[in-house]
Amino acid sequence: MFEIRVICLPSDAKRVLSGLSETFTTGAVRQYPRRDDERIRLYVTAEHREDTEAWPTPDEAYLLAPSIVSEIGWTAQRAREALWPLHSTDVREFWLRKAALLDRIAPDDGTASVRTDAPALALNAARKLLEVDRDGDGRHWGSPYWPEHAEAIGNPRGYVRQEYAHWAKHQ
Repeated sequence: MFEIRVICLPSDAKRVLSGLSETFTTGAVRQYPRRDDERIRLYVTAEHREDTEAWPTPDEAYLLAPSIVSEIGWTAQRAREALWPLHSTDVREFWLRKAALLDRIAPDDGTASVRTDAPALALNAARKLLEVDRDGDGRHWGSPYWPEHAEAIGNPRGYVRQEYAHWAKHQ
C-alpha cells in the first residue's frame, strides 16, 4: 500500500480521483486546502490492483440480445416516450439497453476501420448506467462488481456487459 498526494483545483478533483481509481485500488480520500486558497491537496491510499475477475465478452453478454435494429427501435421509442409526461419509462432499463446497444455497435478492441465517436458514446452511456445504478434502488446485479467498485468505475463498458448478461437471462 502507498499514498498518493495530488494538488489540483477543486473543479478537477473528481476527474483526478476517477483517473486514479481506474489505475489503482484506492481507499479513502482526505482533502485539505492549500496555502494559496485556490487549490486543494488530496491524499489517497492506493495499492496495485490484484488479479480481478474477467468481464463477460460482448459475445457472452449479448448472446440473448435482440437484433441491433430491434434495440435501436426500442431505444428510440422509449426516448420519445420520455419527452411526454404521461408516459413512464423505466430509467434503469432504458440506460441498460441503450448502453448495451452502443457497446454492441462500437467495438472497443481497435478493429474498427473507420474512426467515429461511437466508442465515446458507448462509454458515456455506460457511465450513465453506473450513475443510475449507484443512485438507484438497488436493482442492479452487481456480481462480481457492484457500481461503486473500482473495477466497474475503471471499465464501465465491462459493467454494462455484466449487467446486461444477467438482465437478459432473467427476462
